Amino acid sequence: MSLHGCFLDTSLVTSVFIRMAKSLRSKWKRKMKAEKRKKNAPKELTRLKAALGQGEKGEITMKDVAEIATVVPAEKLMEMQKEDGEIFLINLVADAGKMDLDRKRNKKTMLDDQGQYPVWMSHRQVKKLKAKRTSKKGKPKKGLAW
Repeated sequence: MSLHGCFLDTSLVTSVFIRMAKSLRSKWKRKMKAEKRKKNAPKELTRLKAALGQGEKGEITMKDVAEIATVVPAEKLMEMQKEDGEIFLINLVADAGKMDLDRKRNKKTMLDDQGQYPVWMSHRQVKKLKAKRTSKKGKPKKGLAW
């Protein structure tokens, strides 16, 4: 093979580009991770089974499911959802004018009943309002020490 008058040995080029050097550290880490996976595999399997609720049984029966949840046919479920949807819309229209307010705020100071400023207010604004509020009270007067 020639490249613009230069001759290259292709066997040398491919061996250089295919295999890259691997440090001992990365090899050791890969090896130790594999050993850790082997060691933790049984524990992980038991945890997964416990999370699924299978435990030692291996399979879940319909009786177990019936105890946990009630089984309803699809047609009945669709009818129930239609009724619930209509009820939800009626409630939604009735509550449209109201807003849920967690705390009552003073409009002038922006403080709530616990003395907290709104979350959306920046620290700079809070500092400014606090300075304005405390400056009206005035400094405590020094008593004369005889």
